[in-house]
Amino acid sequence: MGFMDKVREQSTQLAQKAQETAREGKVKLDQAQAKRRADAIFRDLGAAVYAERTGRAGADNQEKIDRLVDALSRQEADQGLGDTEGGTPPAPAGPPPTPASPPPTPGDMPPS
Repeated sequence: MGFMDKVREQSTQLAQKAQETAREGKVKLDQAQAKRRADAIFRDLGAAVYAERTGRAGADNQEKIDRLVDALSRQEADQGLGDTEGGTPPAPAGPPPTPASPPPTPGDMPPS
């Protein structure tokens, strides 16, 4: 094999490695962007649910929650949630569970 053949082979290998590295970088960037979008939706959804549970929700809050859940479902189906550990476990079907009674406050606890 001549010198020029070796040079061509090495340049081909380097080009393939550069393309592979670029693909890996794009995957990581896509995951980071998906995670940021999902985090923003989760934050807004949490705020809407918190407002509902504390009696501070507006009249359109349930519609907002529905829109956010739909957006999160689409995000998960299209690009995932940006996690690399295999995803978030699926949500149970049906209405969310009712919260348990709140923990007792120190004044409500019996003496020890």
